[in-house]
Amino acid sequence: MTWKTAENQKLVEAILGLKTADETERFLRDLMTEGEITEFAKRLKAAEMLADKVPYLTIETKTGLSSTTVARVSKWLFNGMGGYKIILNRLHHHPKLLRAGTGGF
Repeated sequence: MTWKTAENQKLVEAILGLKTADETERFLRDLMTEGEITEFAKRLKAAEMLADKVPYLTIETKTGLSSTTVARVSKWLFNGMGGYKIILNRLHHHPKLLRAGTGGF
């Protein structure tokens, strides 16, 4: 995937331009369906649980995600670009994750 297209860069700039939780909620709701928002929230929850070493089956049960999706989240959490690690660190859930390696950095 390339982030260098004009459309992708505009999306990144748009997200960076959001200033409040209310603005972010409103933008995300206009951008995505309710189902997409719910799915992404579940993936973030799965990343938190994986960082806490919760078993896949428990994550699947608690989030409703498929085993394939949990495995994909795990792949990106531990071997991806570091995005999940950054946000989990900023949410103060797992400050040690970044020191454990950042994947694509």
